[in-house]
Amino acid sequence: MIRQVIEVLLVEDSEFDAELTMNALSDGKVTNAIHWVHDGAEALDYLFGRGAYSDRETEDRPKLILLDLKMPKMDGLQVLEAIRANENTRRIPVVMLTSSKEEQDLIRSYDLGVNSYIVKPVEFDKFSAAIADVGYYWVLLNQQKT
Repeated sequence: MIRQVIEVLLVEDSEFDAELTMNALSDGKVTNAIHWVHDGAEALDYLFGRGAYSDRETEDRPKLILLDLKMPKMDGLQVLEAIRANENTRRIPVVMLTSSKEEQDLIRSYDLGVNSYIVKPVEFDKFSAAIADVGYYWVLLNQQKT
């Protein structure tokens, strides 16, 4: 049986949070391919096959995007807006992972079409469990057409 590669695009500027997220997804056996980018500009280059990713097949879209809200260069809201504005990426599920509990960030995220908004738990065990649950739902259970 050929196993389909399930890809998650992780957009996170914190190396610590990125490592925790990738470990939680890996430990939960949720995905076998995670691509980490460090900021919003790099995320859009990856998705749209620009710059350092100009050789990438853009038809190979991630099954899920885990997107940090507060990042340098381009924040998560700007990235989300660009994803939803593009015909090829608009149906990819996007989960905002953030430490922001600000209502304006939550409202704006949903206005722009985020699928889920999750405030990162501070405790390690809770953070790992939350990421594993998110990955399990969006990658394995959720039916989608990208």
